[in-house]
Amino acid sequence: MPTARLISTAALLSTATLLSCSLAACAPTERDAGRGADGTAAASDRPDENRLRQQTLDWRDCPAPSPVQGGGEAPAPLPDGTRWQCATMRAPLDWEKPGGKTIGIALIRARSSGDADDRLGSLLFNFGGPGGSGVAALPAFATDYEELRTRYDLVSFDPRGVGDSRGVRCLDPEAAQEAEEKVDQAPDDGGDESDALVELNELIAAACEKNSGDVLPYVGTTEAARDLDLMRQILGDEKLHYFGISYGTQLGGVYAHLFPERVGRAVLDGVVDPTQDMMEGALGQAAGFQLAFEHFARWCVEQRCTLGEDVEAIVETAVDLEAELDDTPLATSEGGELDGDEVISAITGSLYSQSFWPALLVGLEAVTGGDGDVLAELAEVLGQHGSGGGDGDDGTEDDGDDDGTDDDPVDRSNENDAFRAITCDDSSDRYTVADVERRMPEFLEASPLFGPGLAWSALSCAGWPVPGEARHPEVSAPGAAPILLVGNTGDPATPYEGAARMAEALGEDVGFELTYRGEGHGAFDSGNPCVRDAVHAYLLDGRLPKRGAVCEPAPLPEGK
Repeated sequence: MPTARLISTAALLSTATLLSCSLAACAPTERDAGRGADGTAAASDRPDENRLRQQTLDWRDCPAPSPVQGGGEAPAPLPDGTRWQCATMRAPLDWEKPGGKTIGIALIRARSSGDADDRLGSLLFNFGGPGGSGVAALPAFATDYEELRTRYDLVSFDPRGVGDSRGVRCLDPEAAQEAEEKVDQAPDDGGDESDALVELNELIAAACEKNSGDVLPYVGTTEAARDLDLMRQILGDEKLHYFGISYGTQLGGVYAHLFPERVGRAVLDGVVDPTQDMMEGALGQAAGFQLAFEHFARWCVEQRCTLGEDVEAIVETAVDLEAELDDTPLATSEGGELDGDEVISAITGSLYSQSFWPALLVGLEAVTGGDGDVLAELAEVLGQHGSGGGDGDDGTEDDGDDDGTDDDPVDRSNENDAFRAITCDDSSDRYTVADVERRMPEFLEASPLFGPGLAWSALSCAGWPVPGEARHPEVSAPGAAPILLVGNTGDPATPYEGAARMAEALGEDVGFELTYRGEGHGAFDSGNPCVRDAVHAYLLDGRLPKRGAVCEPAPLPEGK
């Protein structure tokens, strides 16, 4: 279980229902004439960048998401009849060599529902991960953003290395599953288990290099931010209007650093702490998930559940359960097994939204009675499993396949592979077993339940063939327009403190924080009216909330 990942809010919330039941793009703006897509100097001597900025997108009705995007049916028209349109944008494979090979970036949009005179431009979304397909996610959550469509075209994309934007492919799904089943993701029996985990990560890294080595050096967040600016220009906007969630907040911060004068109205929700390196981020998540589980446990007590008489007892029950099933997995009625890693996966996924708490309560009570079916199903539905991907764009300019589609599909999305590739390209940290063992006491203090797995996840870049960019992202953006940051006090994956640190790192009068005293990952998709009103006020009318503004949550869900 890749516990350290920032799982896409959209991807997780879309599973709640499972549990409970063509027009050409505008030309570049006058302001961009003669400027490079990286914001540097006159572009008259950079004809390749000029050519890319002047491309026209061939918008067509969207097909069904490809297997590497996650599969499913073609997106249905919106209630007013608006059809989803898809296109592929060409961008340099290597932004340092804009005249070289190009890569196809898959885009999706829904045109604005309002009057043309009221239209502000395009609003670009990144739903997090890293590794989630924005082309697949946006239609699934379009109703949440319908009010924003009154003044914007809604646009999302598969970032480079993701889905149909030359999705990174490592081990094939069957080989990945077989290899992962042999390895304990949180070793506790000495050298053999930790050595096996290192060997697994090195095996995956070698497979990534073999299958996607040509694109691996170019899938980092800096490159994705430059792609964003190219999108802005091709879509005809003077400023980038942006909505980033989870990892999408890191992408937004990096964009603001690179192009501060190009920032329009931007909202970052579920904010990544940009001051932390990989190990510090994992430690912060350990504390965040521990806090979130304690909040669940307090609610569990209020529901008079059978897991324990108080929060401490329920935490101890979960710790003991993980250890017991780590040693002796529990057989399920489907012929599988529920082990300790899957217990943590089920709990972790369930903490991303309050709507999953009742199912988690049922699953934990059942497994203490010897029935692991519910918890196993939660782990399967909410856990981030699988590896693999597809070829998609082959990275060459004139390949005769500009539609961004996957040429060699597999039966799973490439989200896990893309997560690893983007994370390892961004981070220069390369930790060893000794590093993890030295820091383990801190992780255990932060969380006896989640700490070990998150500590060992720091080895995920072992053997990675590409050197990472930096210990943490640079997001300082003096002179940028205000950016609204929404921090959730109960957020497990991007703990609340990250919003304040992002605000400080962006710079004075740039980061503007709104607090949501809620549960789950992110705030806008919780449906909280206060949060939604604040986001709508800024994106639609340019009105920021008062400094120090706080949104209170709705009552917690009732249990069984």
